[in-house]
Amino acid sequence: MKLLSVFVATATAVLSTSSLVAAESWGPFPVKVQREGVETASEFQPLESATQPWKICVLVPHVKDSYWLAADYGLIEEARRLGVDLTLYEAGGYGNLPRQVNQFDNCLSSKVDAILVAPISEAGLSGSFEKARAAGIPTIAFINPVSEAPVAGKVFTRMRTKGVEAGNFLVEVAAANGSEYKVVGFPGAQGSGWAEAAVEGFQEGIQGSNITLLDVKFGDTGVAEQLSLVEDALQTYPEMNLIWGTAPTVEAAIGVVDEIGRDDVSIMAEYGTREMLRLLQQEQIMGLVSDYTVVQARMAVDLAVMAIEGNMPEANAFDVEPALITDPDVSTDDILLHFAPANWRPVFSSK
Repeated sequence: MKLLSVFVATATAVLSTSSLVAAESWGPFPVKVQREGVETASEFQPLESATQPWKICVLVPHVKDSYWLAADYGLIEEARRLGVDLTLYEAGGYGNLPRQVNQFDNCLSSKVDAILVAPISEAGLSGSFEKARAAGIPTIAFINPVSEAPVAGKVFTRMRTKGVEAGNFLVEVAAANGSEYKVVGFPGAQGSGWAEAAVEGFQEGIQGSNITLLDVKFGDTGVAEQLSLVEDALQTYPEMNLIWGTAPTVEAAIGVVDEIGRDDVSIMAEYGTREMLRLLQQEQIMGLVSDYTVVQARMAVDLAVMAIEGNMPEANAFDVEPALITDPDVSTDDILLHFAPANWRPVFSSK
């Protein structure tokens, strides 16, 4: 595939090894918070420890790719650092909303002290959020966005911003190289909210440029599902010369474009995983936009403890700015703010 030859970067938060704290002492961490309708820059200060080994239940869509493995790593390690009892349940995929609803009910019946949830669908879990509020159990939403749910706190990265960053980056590369990119986007699961927001941001980022978005193909974030979508797009749009999509999309696309000899097709990752970093280091992709997955997960655990102990900050919505990564030389400490260790496997309990 065609490799990036010229690049001049501007981004909201380009990764810098000198500007970030080490993973084992990951805070204070820069965030944006809402106060009286105005977003301002602030810092998130992690707790030193919990006052008791609180029982926390966590729900995530799945752990079948390294993105959610990074979330798992952040959740488990932060729970162990704080000394709380955390149990994680995964729904098996974005198509399994009923399973996540049942898992939420199980958490409620287990009389946990708090629930953390990366919702498959905010609307689909609306009844669950209300049940938790009625039971007096604080709920923290993390990574996947919620807007109206009655949660005690939330931590997120604006997927629209990530899409804008990717689009802006490609516009700069196209201008520098004299390229005209014809893109098909593979943003993730339709109805998730974050996938649609990423597309909106990407469209904003490429607006007025010589980059054309030919089509957007939604689908669950499994490699097999994304492989089918990529193969279909390559047949439908022979003029396509750039793929922008999820980490499983990229993993699927790498093999396909090599197999059919389409070395004219470039690839940009919508978000970051350790596998995306490896592909960047091998010059097989142009770049990735990380949302500090590990840090978001760690923050969510701290917010749960704060909510349980009655120490929730007045501003309880924390926006983590994304980082555009195009330089493969990333320090070990910085990597562990974004991704799980290379040998990490799913862990479902902090005990």
